[in-house]
Amino acid sequence: MPSVTGKKIFLTGGAGFIGSSMTAALVSRSADVIVYDNLSSGKLEFLKPFMKKKNFKFIKGDLLDRRHLSKVLKSNDIDLVIHMAANPDVALGTKRTDLDLNQGTIATYNIVDEARKNDIGSIMFSSSSVVYGIPRIRPTPEDYGPLLPISLYGASKLASEGLITAYSHLYGIDHYIYRFANVVGVNLTHGVILDFVNKLKKNRRELEVLGNGKQRKSYIDVVDCVNAMLHIYSKSRASGNLYNLATEGQTSASDIANMVIAKVSPAARIRYTGGSQGWPGDIANTYLSNKKMLDAGVKLSFKKSIDAVRNGINVCPNAPA
Repeated sequence: MPSVTGKKIFLTGGAGFIGSSMTAALVSRSADVIVYDNLSSGKLEFLKPFMKKKNFKFIKGDLLDRRHLSKVLKSNDIDLVIHMAANPDVALGTKRTDLDLNQGTIATYNIVDEARKNDIGSIMFSSSSVVYGIPRIRPTPEDYGPLLPISLYGASKLASEGLITAYSHLYGIDHYIYRFANVVGVNLTHGVILDFVNKLKKNRRELEVLGNGKQRKSYIDVVDCVNAMLHIYSKSRASGNLYNLATEGQTSASDIANMVIAKVSPAARIRYTGGSQGWPGDIANTYLSNKKMLDAGVKLSFKKSIDAVRNGINVCPNAPA
């Protein structure tokens, strides 16, 4: 059974929200970590605690710069690629229609093809619940289909999954694909919690909530998320792995709005914009099955969706202590 201890790991997007928690987890497990990030959405300050560690190295680089990527991988004997780099703004992809194609699909092609060329045996990929589209079954299991994403972000994640499984089959690369619920927690850089906090900072009397507030989604704490990824990697005996990562239950946009208001500006009222979606491509109701994850022995510090969200609000940047 594989373990990250002592392995040389190439982590894309390691300066981002989820990536920085993965960086912390790998460094603490005595892996030899190379973070590769273009800092378009990641923050160098997230990596400051690791800069002087002997088992950590940061390289500023873009996955679309194939020549630089190839040079870096050729000069390091990589055991495992953890691919977490992506456009984090789902809504932005509806305005810039090539964004997810480039930052998602093409970037993934570049990293898996370089893994093939450099005989890297394993790749771990951060996918998303959005690949399910609007499923008829909730909680949605990993074997649900057909997969019909409704956003360009979701289409890119699904295309990336297909590239990884094809390369795995053709070239013998072990793969670990994780479909995340909405992730919250330390170093949050985007998402509904931060959006609500920032809105209330600008207007303490009113909080605009996109849609009707009835949108309900699965959540998971970021530390639980990366620990689950590494636990499954360490316990797996299969060359192909696909897991949902989520807590139990759902949390509504209204519930989150009310919790943020209670913490940031208790006198504020909510103004809903109306409609069932927050924005075009938003999936109003996601509920991932986490049975397979729990059967693999994953332990969560926040078992319920609402508990992960509440902690996410407590550690959110800009929120009152």
